Amino acid sequence: MVILIMERVPATLRGELSRWMLEPKAGVFIGKISAMVRDKLWDIAQEKAKGGSGLLVYSSPTEQGFSIRTFGATSRQVVDFEGLALICVPKSIAEVEDEPAEPAMPT
Repeated sequence: MVILIMERVPATLRGELSRWMLEPKAGVFIGKISAMVRDKLWDIAQEKAKGGSGLLVYSSPTEQGFSIRTFGATSRQVVDFEGLALICVPKSIAEVEDEPAEPAMPT
């Protein structure tokens, strides 16, 4: 199984990807394709993204059962934590400024 999530990419790229995979929601593609087709589509997506970004999740023989690739400035970041892929949602500057300061520890 392959999942490809594209953000801020041209409609022509989405149309090209939809020839090989289903697009159940705008920018989200799923399908069962070979590794060779997956890698070729990934290369095409990177070439034609025009400033957009992408995240690819596919089955692989890892502890989690899948691997993740990204390119561009995705809204989520993949972080390797002792061999496990975790997703990090970066805080916006406004959220950081609105957070209350942590109280000082009593001595």
